[in-house]
Amino acid sequence: MEHYYSSNPTSESNERVVEYEINGKKFSFISDNGVFSKAHVDFATNFMLETVIDEVEGNVLDLGCGYGVIGIVVSRFSKNSHVIMCDVNNRALDLARRNILKNKVENVEVIESDGFENINDKFDTIITNPPIRAGKTVIYQMYQDAREHLNDGGKFFLVINKKHGAPSTISYLKELFKNVEVLDKKAGFNVIKCY
Repeated sequence: MEHYYSSNPTSESNERVVEYEINGKKFSFISDNGVFSKAHVDFATNFMLETVIDEVEGNVLDLGCGYGVIGIVVSRFSKNSHVIMCDVNNRALDLARRNILKNKVENVEVIESDGFENINDKFDTIITNPPIRAGKTVIYQMYQDAREHLNDGGKFFLVINKKHGAPSTISYLKELFKNVEVLDKKAGFNVIKCY
């Protein structure tokens, strides 16, 4: 069974364009089979971006970037940011690179990395819609590694659905971070800020 977190998706390519608008700014993304939320920007990602976009700043990591939605939107809204986008999925990374050019954003780079495997920098902001289907062990390791890769005063944002374990995730995050806040809830989804 192939997932969007496979390194090299084998599903037949079928590219499409996904149009997206947030706070009056329009974006256009190339998407394809074998990547997360291929047909549209998913509800959770949109909800998180609407909730946190004004707080994202500095050196930013888009962890598990897919075809680049979060990192590209952040770079448009936060002009002084430097954004690194990483993913394990090579098809998604290729799309992310093309979408950087398509949306004419700067100060964005793309790195192939399984979680934090190839990430050495520290960040002011780390943001993710975590790959829930990769399993609890994988995503909890991502949370732990996120804490290690934050600068002093840095912020970690994520979105998770109640039915995918939001309550237990919040409990675990409280073991890792001094402050854990649920910024907003909608349709079962929780946007969480850790710092």
